[in-house]
Formats: sequence, C-alpha cells, structure tokens
Amino acid sequence: MARWTRDQLLLALNLYHQTPFGKQHSTHPPIVELAEKIDRTPSAVAMKLSNFTYLDPAEGGKGLSGASKADKEIWAEFEGEYELLADASEPLISSDFTPPSGPTEIKALVKQRQHQSFFRKAVLGSYGNRCGVTGLSVSSLLRASHIIPWSESEEHRLNPSNGLCLSGTYDLAFDQFLISFDEDFRLVIGQQLKSAKADDELSRSFIQKEGSKLLLPEKHLPDSDCLNWHRTRLKD
Repeated sequence: MARWTRDQLLLALNLYHQTPFGKQHSTHPPIVELAEKIDRTPSAVAMKLSNFTYLDPAEGGKGLSGASKADKEIWAEFEGEYELLADASEPLISSDFTPPSGPTEIKALVKQRQHQSFFRKAVLGSYGNRCGVTGLSVSSLLRASHIIPWSESEEHRLNPSNGLCLSGTYDLAFDQFLISFDEDFRLVIGQQLKSAKADDELSRSFIQKEGSKLLLPEKHLPDSDCLNWHRTRLKD
C-alpha cells in the first residue's frame, strides 16, 4: 500500500478530533466513509486515528505506539492549531470544493463556515452527539456552545475544549450567562434565573437540575480556565 499522502493525513486528523476513543474502530460509519473517500481500508483509518491518540498528550498514552514519521510531523504541525487545521482540512472534505475566487468578503464567509463546521463536528462528536445536560441525542437540536464566546478569544475560537454540546434551551441560557458549570462540572444556576417568575418548566429544566454533573466527553474535556472565565460572569 502506498504511503499516506498529506491530504489523507489531514482528513484523518480532522476526523480524529471528532471521534471519541471508544468509536475509533473499523465499523464506525464516519471511519468507513472516510476510508471509501481516500481509498484506504476502514481498519487502516481506525489505526491512523489510534496513532494520533497515542501522540495526543491529553489522552495519556492511549492508542497505538506505531505512529509513522509522517504521523508525528502532521501532529506536531497542527497540535493546538485548530484554525490552521480547519483551513487545511475542511476544504478537502467536499471532493468538488473549489476555492472562491471572488471578493474578499466571499472568501471570508467560506472560511468562517469551514471554521464553524470543524468546531461543531469536533464538539458534538466528542460528546457522542448528546446534550451534556439532558443526554438528548437528536443532532439537529444540539449546539456546539462556546465557553468563551467567539468574539472574546481568538485563541480559543476553534479549540474543542472551549466547547460544550448543549441542546438549544441550555445553549441559549449558557450563552447569556444564566447557567454555568463549577470546577467539578456540576450545573450552576445564576441568581437571575432563580429569581425569575417560577413555573413548572423553569423548575423542571433548570432549578431541579442544579448540581447535576455534565455528561463529559470522551475527548476534549472542557478547559478549566475557560469554564472559570465563564462562571465568573454568571448573572446574579
């Protein structure tokens, strides 16, 4: 079998960031799909993801230790550089993608959509496509919620550890600093929400859930510094 090309490695690295460790196997549909796209076997793609797992310091030595020189080089090039990875890999996902040649605004819009796509896939994939509060698993109802908002931190814009998978209502409440999570990932309800006119839905959706623990992802645990930033802005 021919050596992996740079484009193949980029696509595998993109998929790595959205695939929980427990699903890095040859029957996982996204792995099968990528294998078909790049003319590799599902087992080869699954092995490549396991090589990246071994190189990922956040995974504590899981995965396979047989990473190639090319694996190590591509990992080192993009480690923590999620925006660069999105720019390099997202255009490859659509085989008929043609880079825009029009006005700067069009190029910027395409890039922004690629960035949003990468972030959403990485966050939702890490959480197994389920809301971290309720366990809801309908993908169309889930949001990749930034902990530190996009506008507040260029450094963390595409960092999956600056994201939570939340269903729409909780995403909106989190975005408006009405709820947050403590250092043990337990739900915290802000005083402003507690002081709102009580009804059954408010009690069921928020008040009764206070202190419940976030359903943590297998990959890209929420960054503690980002959560602390958010928690200090909780509306009292």
